[in-house]
Amino acid sequence: MTGAEPAPSPMAEVDTGVDVGTDLDLDLDLDVDLDVEVDGSLTGDELNTLFHAAWPGHRDTDFGPVLARSLLRVTARRTGRLVGYVNVVGDGGVHAFLLDTTVHPEERRRGLGVTLVRAAAEAARERGADWLHVDYEPHLTAFHERCGFRPTAAGLMALGDLAKDDPAKDDPMQERPVMGDPDGSRDG
Repeated sequence: MTGAEPAPSPMAEVDTGVDVGTDLDLDLDLDVDLDVEVDGSLTGDELNTLFHAAWPGHRDTDFGPVLARSLLRVTARRTGRLVGYVNVVGDGGVHAFLLDTTVHPEERRRGLGVTLVRAAAEAARERGADWLHVDYEPHLTAFHERCGFRPTAAGLMALGDLAKDDPAKDDPMQERPVMGDPDGSRDG
């Protein structure tokens, strides 16, 4: 695969906490109360607090294993309080993957999400990545395009389905049978 590989997820559409508005002020450099930092100090408690505010239904998580596997992370703090976060993991080679872009609800629609992603992309490039991948819900396409991503084809497999006899049976994303399918591979 080449390029960023966004793929729609079968998850329900939720407010993800990223900036998806069209009228964004991307000049955050003039915001003296905001500090955007690559690999700054970060605790699991701070992440849980941010995720509770930004993600409906978030349950406390042990972020230790997540942070231990990060290639890098970018944080945004306003007067010391965590208000934005994005994580990047790598494959040990030239591919990096953007995860968990999150902006506190009080900080949305000002360009902070785009700023976090662009800072993550630059830091990943500096650390040897040639490609930054991201998966996202269709309603986040405009946001990711503003960040610099372009849509490409990708695949998604729900690993929990491997234990089922017929993983396609209950998959709402599965294509329905197509007339003229010569090998019957799309039969439901």
